[in-house]
Amino acid sequence: MSYKIDSDACEMCGACKSACPVSAISMVGAFYSVDEELCLDCGACEGECGFHAISAQ
Repeated sequence: MSYKIDSDACEMCGACKSACPVSAISMVGAFYSVDEELCLDCGACEGECGFHAISAQ
């Protein structure tokens, strides 16, 4: 499983980045992105996003 950030729904608040225990979320260009190689699939980012912009793929 991996997580994807919907750039249309993302409000760029940074809550997901702060919630990630392994710093797998970073800015790529003008949007946040999840590095699948670093991601632990813990779901912390998804649970923290108040805009429902993160989903498991």
